[in-house]
Amino acid sequence: MMTTAPAPARRLDCYIFVGSTYSFLTAHRAAAFAAAHGVALDWKPFSLRTLLREQDSTPFLGRPAKTAYMWRDIERRAARFGIPFARPSRYPVDSAQRANRVATLAAREGWCAEFLRETYRTWFLEDRDPGDPQALAETLRRLGCPEAVAARADAPDIAAQFTANTDAARALGIFGAPNFVCDGEVFWGDDRLEDAIAWRLRT
Repeated sequence: MMTTAPAPARRLDCYIFVGSTYSFLTAHRAAAFAAAHGVALDWKPFSLRTLLREQDSTPFLGRPAKTAYMWRDIERRAARFGIPFARPSRYPVDSAQRANRVATLAAREGWCAEFLRETYRTWFLEDRDPGDPQALAETLRRLGCPEAVAARADAPDIAAQFTANTDAARALGIFGAPNFVCDGEVFWGDDRLEDAIAWRLRT
């Protein structure tokens, strides 16, 4: 008896930056939500910090009213989706972009979703800078990764991929994170995940 192979999942790019507060929500819910609709996410870690510097933009720093709203908004959405939340005291984080380079390696090897969830646990729930070498090492240990992973993320090919992702984000006109991208259409923000999936399913 012949069986029909399952159709390959539709794919959706997700540009994400460890250091983006709203990406906390995406790290916890996007992969499962997409998979439930037959869509696979292609994670694209990129340097939002580089683009914001180029755009002379500081979305929250130095803006206390907007910052207070941001944290409360994330708290409300976390409660809505059943995501454990605690407001961290550290912001911004990952100044050397170590966690983002590891995310780039993880995306290449297929474990980015798991790494992002654990990384945001380190930042939000443990109130530690996810790019701190010791905190990053502990995050990787929780995932069962060998110690050499952090060093591998410093390799030239990973740095080149991280730069390429950032260049692609720049070309798309991206100015925040997370972003879901399908055929040049950009959906900015975790609250646009549902719209992005709906758009991907129509094409």
